[in-house]
Amino acid sequence: MCGIVGFTNTIDNAETVLGEMMDRIRHRGPDAEGKYVDNSVALGHRRLSIIDVSSQGDQPIFNEDGSCVIVFNGEIYNYQSIRQKLTAAGHVFRTNTDTEVLIHGYEEYGEKMLNMLRGMFSFVIWDKNKKELFGARDFFGIKPMYYAEMDGTFMFGSEIKSFLSHPAFEKELNTSALENYLTFQYSPTSATFFKHVYKLQPAHYFRYGHGKLTIKRYWDIHFNSDNSQTIDGWVSKISKTFKDSVEAHKIADVEVGSFLSSGVDSSYVAAVADVDKTFTVGFGSDEKYNEIGWAKKFSYAIGKENNSKVITPEEYWGSLSKIQYHMDEPLADPSAVALYFVCNIAAEKVKVVLSGEGADEIFGGYNVYSDPDGTLYDKLPRGLKRGIGSIAAKLPAKRGVNFFVRKGKDVEERFIGNAYMFTPEQRKSLLKIETDAPKPTDITRPYFEKVKDADDVTKMQYLDLHLWMAGDILLKADKMSMANSLELRVPFLDTSVMRLAESIPTRYRVTHEKGTDETKYITKYAMRLAAQKDTPKETAKTASKKKLGFPVPIRVWLKEDKYYNIVREAFESEASEKYFNREPLIKLLDDHKEGKADNSRKIWTVFSFLVWYKVYFENNGAY
Repeated sequence: MCGIVGFTNTIDNAETVLGEMMDRIRHRGPDAEGKYVDNSVALGHRRLSIIDVSSQGDQPIFNEDGSCVIVFNGEIYNYQSIRQKLTAAGHVFRTNTDTEVLIHGYEEYGEKMLNMLRGMFSFVIWDKNKKELFGARDFFGIKPMYYAEMDGTFMFGSEIKSFLSHPAFEKELNTSALENYLTFQYSPTSATFFKHVYKLQPAHYFRYGHGKLTIKRYWDIHFNSDNSQTIDGWVSKISKTFKDSVEAHKIADVEVGSFLSSGVDSSYVAAVADVDKTFTVGFGSDEKYNEIGWAKKFSYAIGKENNSKVITPEEYWGSLSKIQYHMDEPLADPSAVALYFVCNIAAEKVKVVLSGEGADEIFGGYNVYSDPDGTLYDKLPRGLKRGIGSIAAKLPAKRGVNFFVRKGKDVEERFIGNAYMFTPEQRKSLLKIETDAPKPTDITRPYFEKVKDADDVTKMQYLDLHLWMAGDILLKADKMSMANSLELRVPFLDTSVMRLAESIPTRYRVTHEKGTDETKYITKYAMRLAAQKDTPKETAKTASKKKLGFPVPIRVWLKEDKYYNIVREAFESEASEKYFNREPLIKLLDDHKEGKADNSRKIWTVFSFLVWYKVYFENNGAY
């Protein structure tokens, strides 16, 4: 796991600038650094040594004649089998690294190499003969890649903050991203919060040469149910495929640990991986916010050492500026802070951890997936439901009313992902500025269009796999682990696991629990049964336990004077005054404190942006 930076060279002090850019991402690779600079490009690399930990693995790495040079962030788990093919084809290797497999693979196969890879990656190759940069990002977006074209310079990197050191970089807030964020709680498009800076989307590659940038998709997800298998058959296939993936993800020359919560995903990983150490965090002693006791019992049952930490409110709030700094873009997911602290305690013991990200999106684990056709009301004619929904929409918002509003809309109208903070109307009334941000449905429509003939569960999964997972789940996983110089691996997010999951019928992803009324659903059904099969009997009940998912008590904290005042001060700040109407902001905060409504997530969305803005636009990237 590493960090990469680079730019097309049009400046006299390229090596100095490159060094400053690399210093900004030193946390991604404190073990070593390397540079390549010529009259056309400058490439930099920070290394966290995991495979071939000797200096042989230091980057940049060249091909045989030095005509191609690569900087790479990630791990390729099947690099040894690809290396054998390349050796047979006549390629000569100087190291035992997966990095060198990529550069020879590019020589031999071009972009077709990408679909041969198993792993997480973000890399750029400079081809001296073609005078071209070739870069790619992994299938799911586990590893980040940002790029920008400014003042005749093309720059790229693992983190946007590295661009701050380049003289061509112009820092300007992208207000359209702010408006989108108020709805999604993350930036959902390729555009970032910095104007003219973009994310390379997952499963895409780019070529940049002679001043021209081209970007193409090389892989996608295709759900196609196979109804020939019984549930027992699917359980066996999941068990076999997942065990193989976990084994591949354990490849390392350093010790590997595992995160552990009370949910089935991380428990399944920890039980199958057979690592020596597990890591857990929580808040206070209330079991609603603390999974440590459960994790210790689970770890004891599987014969492992559990390392844990209780995060105090002071630690949580005191870390917020650092969190938003490392995130590069504002993220309003409160669990990001908990993830930072669990990465922190893990980094004291190991260099690599396994985690359960991706299981919900791949196997159908979110509770919202059980919403379609989950009640008798869903059996009513579509026109009648839409009529009732339009009437309900005119009434004051409350839980019962919201049910009819939601059910009166098709999934394409109501679902934008797991977080829906402010509606387009609400965010317009909140913002003082005008932007050209698209409607949420304009962002989601292209994804829904690709699965227009699928059932609603599959539509929601497909959308989450492309937006929510990359924009929230994997963003915080990468940034929080790398902030602690820790490599985080996600064995559920493996192409072999995805190929299997694509074929599982919807009824085995989200199923109706037998012997209960029709509103009782089980999500991730087939995967839960596989976890039950592969987990020791003493702990198998976790397969049916409701996941908490790093629960954070911000709802409680925001009612306390101390934290209410911290947020109120931010809401009354100069930055807030610049972008927001103060009155509705304060009303959100006061109504929450007085118990009139649970506005905690909406408050946190605005507050997180203001914390991030202070770091990058008032303190120039310092926290």
